[in-house]
Amino acid sequence: MSIKIMEATAGPIASKLMEIGAIKLSHEKPFTWSSGWKSPIYCDNRLSLSYPDVRSYIKRCLAQAIRENFTKVDAIAGVATAGVPQGALVAEELQLPFVYVRPKPKDHGMENLIEGKVEKGQSIVLIEDLISTGGSSLKAATALREAGTIVAGMVAIFTYGFDTAEKNFEKENVNLVCLSDFTHLLQEALKKKFITEEQLIYIKAWRLDPANWK
Repeated sequence: MSIKIMEATAGPIASKLMEIGAIKLSHEKPFTWSSGWKSPIYCDNRLSLSYPDVRSYIKRCLAQAIRENFTKVDAIAGVATAGVPQGALVAEELQLPFVYVRPKPKDHGMENLIEGKVEKGQSIVLIEDLISTGGSSLKAATALREAGTIVAGMVAIFTYGFDTAEKNFEKENVNLVCLSDFTHLLQEALKKKFITEEQLIYIKAWRLDPANWK
């Protein structure tokens, strides 16, 4: 099983995310991720929600990716937190029920891990905004399976394309479809002069060994 990239949307999505500043590239002043990694790229797709045209385009692309890749879908699930608004938009576009999966159960009330109504045997597609290693996304898939649903797969806006992610999704037997990825991002960044050829070399080197990149 491999991660599928939607070729029709990969370039346009990457371009739009860079234009609104949702994806930033900086090899001279790298960003620090929550993991402690230094990175020349920072991705915050939540910013797209503030741009109606971009938001609508992403919604339509996510919905189309679902139509093209999954034959039976009974409900849409968002991965908290960033996948929740995107998932709700897609569920509305497809006129399907919507739920979302918390990173951990609530510590009060019904102590829900899954918010919304799910039924055993339902075929569900998860919506995520960004894939790095896939760890938190796959926890959501596990929670839905434990609730008795069928996880048809997951659709995400962007993936860094780490080998670790591909291995993790294969191990958990979850089909992943992404609207865009790191490779197409660099192609668009070079074409639109967000980066130079020299900067491209440094940024490519980062993905080979992100934990030790300097």
